[in-house]
Amino acid sequence: MTVGSQQNASTDSHTDCASIARPLADSSLLEKLRQRTITAAELLPLLVSYRLLPQLTRELIIDEAIAPFTCTFEETIQACKQFYEQNQIASEQDRQTWLERNSLSPAQLEAMITRNLRTEQFKQATWGPKLESYFLQRKRTLDRVIYSLIRLQDLNLAQELFFRIQEGEQSFADLAQQYSQGPEAQTGGLIGPIELSVPHPVLARQLSVSQPGQLLPPTRLGDWVVLVRLEKFLPCQLDDSMRQRLLNELFEAWVKEQIQALSH
Repeated sequence: MTVGSQQNASTDSHTDCASIARPLADSSLLEKLRQRTITAAELLPLLVSYRLLPQLTRELIIDEAIAPFTCTFEETIQACKQFYEQNQIASEQDRQTWLERNSLSPAQLEAMITRNLRTEQFKQATWGPKLESYFLQRKRTLDRVIYSLIRLQDLNLAQELFFRIQEGEQSFADLAQQYSQGPEAQTGGLIGPIELSVPHPVLARQLSVSQPGQLLPPTRLGDWVVLVRLEKFLPCQLDDSMRQRLLNELFEAWVKEQIQALSH
């Protein structure tokens, strides 16, 4: 290929790229977006194609649920104050500029600012009275443990190590560093604190009924043989952070159910 033909090819390539880019920049859709004239009929396929419909559905479900809830004057003032500080809105002119830029009315802005508060009110009203019973149902998997673990694939070696530890010949930590075939070898076999929902179900059941310091006999879990010793049991408490976590769990499960019901 001659230099001239290379230049022509380069020019053609640039022309092709420009022809691809130009319709995007000048598309009627983008122009409509600038003018905010996209119709409902056009909007739905866009939401689907960009995978935004599930999120929109979720927000609509929440809006419907929290519609009966309102904030006090003091709660609204405080929420607005926090929002203005976070968004560096220091004057009425700043507020008007922000409203225009985001195409919101003052009433829509207030609804947006207080939405989280009203959502929390809905959670409390719906599941607050049920939290203690739900906590008791979940407690077994929410309790945390610290335990030591050695994992091997050789049952005979596992039994030998069990007796060494039991007889006090070597420490669990030393044997874990030497023989364990998982990342726990780096910590002398020590794992945790973790919730009892995390380990293998068989292991979790054993730990839940063990006493601190109790060494369990070799147990087969799939391809592994494990030696386990419970170091510490940390029962969970229904404190404020746990209440919030459980409320959020119940709320998210409810939202998921509502979305699934709409899809059938």
